[in-house]
Amino acid sequence: MAEITNEAQRTAEVEKDHALFLLREMLRIRRFEEKAAEMYSLQKIRGFLHLYIGEEATGVGAMQVLSRDDAVVATYREHGHALARGIPPAALMAEMYGKVTGCSHGHGGSMHFFDAYRRFYGGYAIVGGGLPIAVGLALAEKALGKKGIAACFFGDGAVAEGEFHESLNLAALWKLPVLFFCENNLYAMGTALSRHQAQVDITKKTAAYNLASSAVDGMDILAVEAAAGRAAAFVRGGGGPYLLELRTYRFRAHSMSDPDLYRTKEEIAEWKKRDPIALFQTRLREWGLLSDADLARLEAKIAAELEDAVNFAEASPLEPPENLLRDVYGTVRP
Repeated sequence: MAEITNEAQRTAEVEKDHALFLLREMLRIRRFEEKAAEMYSLQKIRGFLHLYIGEEATGVGAMQVLSRDDAVVATYREHGHALARGIPPAALMAEMYGKVTGCSHGHGGSMHFFDAYRRFYGGYAIVGGGLPIAVGLALAEKALGKKGIAACFFGDGAVAEGEFHESLNLAALWKLPVLFFCENNLYAMGTALSRHQAQVDITKKTAAYNLASSAVDGMDILAVEAAAGRAAAFVRGGGGPYLLELRTYRFRAHSMSDPDLYRTKEEIAEWKKRDPIALFQTRLREWGLLSDADLARLEAKIAAELEDAVNFAEASPLEPPENLLRDVYGTVRP
């Protein structure tokens, strides 16, 4: 296996404000996902719902190194990415409710968040579908002489798709500014990594395309932020595309409709000992950067924000039927 970059041993002179910001971002995602699961159980949210619980450190850590000029492409498990990118929880909750005030006007739901202003280009339900989109965005940046990069989040399951290999090949061939973030949570839906990949070290796959890569402990927020910073600097410096494998784990099932019979309760319990939020809280307390009062303030603010988000979604209107063809590029008429 590739060596994992580990920053855990540093006595990290991380400033308190930044430390509490990182903790807040992870907590917002955790509480948002818990609230989304609650609303789904009440049938306020319909369709599929894929939760990010357990993976918060990957999205939050990686997003810290991206600027407003960078483009972001995500997967169908993108609630955490969208929140970390700065899309308001109310707009996301309304989207999952199918309301017109949602970030995609209620057209996309849970798997298709979109916000052009923040350069958040989806939310893609097709496994691996975001990879060629990110390559296209990076090609546009280079062709137009702009300075932004394209960041693409995808899971280990996407590695089995043809788009993965095509996208890495073209990105390397054309030396495009793409930062590939592989969130390896060990399961492609219900299939373990070792059952769908002959080579389970995803970083080794990039050698075929002469593309730089490394791996990092995705349960360590500071390690992710540091590794993502190095990767982004490489891409921005003209080194070409880079793949960073974020080794993480989802605590919940693949989706709300998944009975989760493909792994043991013991395995899940063992991974929960490495909960990225709990580990970071412990570290901050040891460094004297987090008090009970700090944590209580964070939780109270997040709870109020989510209450407002649910109330906003509940009160928002559905799109009127006459607007259903809005944003459709063309229609076939007899």
